[in-house]
Amino acid sequence: MKFIDLTIPLGVATPPWPTYEPLQVKYFKRLAPNGANGQIVTHSNHLGTHLDGEIHFHTPGRDIASLDLDFLIHEAAIVDLSDVCGDYDVYTSQMVEERVEVREGDILIIHTGYHHFGWDMPTADEVRYMVKHPGPDREFAEWARSKKLRWIGVDCGSADHPMNTIIRDWMPRQARQAEKVFKKKFGKTLAEFFDDTKYQLMHLEMFPYGIIHAECLGGEIDLLLNQRVTVGFFPWRFVDGESSIGRCVAIVDEETYETLMQKKASWPKTRFGDAYDPSHVERINQLSLANLAE
Repeated sequence: MKFIDLTIPLGVATPPWPTYEPLQVKYFKRLAPNGANGQIVTHSNHLGTHLDGEIHFHTPGRDIASLDLDFLIHEAAIVDLSDVCGDYDVYTSQMVEERVEVREGDILIIHTGYHHFGWDMPTADEVRYMVKHPGPDREFAEWARSKKLRWIGVDCGSADHPMNTIIRDWMPRQARQAEKVFKKKFGKTLAEFFDDTKYQLMHLEMFPYGIIHAECLGGEIDLLLNQRVTVGFFPWRFVDGESSIGRCVAIVDEETYETLMQKKASWPKTRFGDAYDPSHVERINQLSLANLAE
C-alpha cells in the first residue's frame, strides 16, 4: 500500500476562504532558555485542505468527530474537468460521467484545474483560485444526491460556484465579468441563473443529506485524473467541529505507485516538490479567453 498526497501545503501565506481567519503562528517558548520550541496557532477551519462538516450549514447535523473512518475512506472517482471548464464556467453531471465511472456511494473528487492557481504553484493567482473557478448548478446537486455520493472533493476554493456565494457582492468587477459569460452562454444574468432559491446550494441543499465537501485539494492530484482509486480524508476527531483542516490521500498498490513515480519524475515540481501537469493551465486559459471574447 502506497499513498499519493492530495493535500496543499499549509503556511501563513495559505489563503483562507475570503474574510475567514488566516493562519497565525507564534513561538511562545524557544530552545534557549526553555529547552524546547513551542508554538501557538490560530486559524479558521476553512483554511488549506479542509473538510466542511454538516453543521457548517446544517445545525442538526453531525460534528466532525461523528464521521467514522469507514465514511471518510472509500472508493473514489477522480474526474478532470480542466478540458471543458474555464473561468466562471458551470460544470454538469454529464461532464463528469463522460470522463470517469461514478458508482453509487462513491467519493467524487473534481479536478477543475484551479489548484494550479493556488499559493504553492508557479501560476499562483489568489483571485482566480477563490473567485473565478467553475462550479455546479442544481442539476449537479440533484445528480449527486441520486448517486448517494459519500462526499465530494474539489481542488479550488469552494464546491459552490463563487458567483452563487456572497463573493458575488464582494467582488463586483469579477461579477461583471461573470455576468458577461453567463449572458453569452445561458442568455441569463447572474441573478436570473443563480437566483435566491439556489444560494450556496451545494452546502445548503447537500449537507442535510450528509453529502459534505473537502475543499482546496491539490498536492499531486494531477497524477490520478479520470481514474478510480481509494481516497481517504483525515480530519481531527473534532467534537463540536463544524469543519476541520485535514490530510487527504489516495491509496494505491505498489505497482501503480511505481508507474506514477515514473510519471512524476518527468513533470515539473511546485516549490514544495509536488508534481503538476502544466498543460492544464494552458487549456483553462484558452477556455477562459473564449468565455470572455466578444
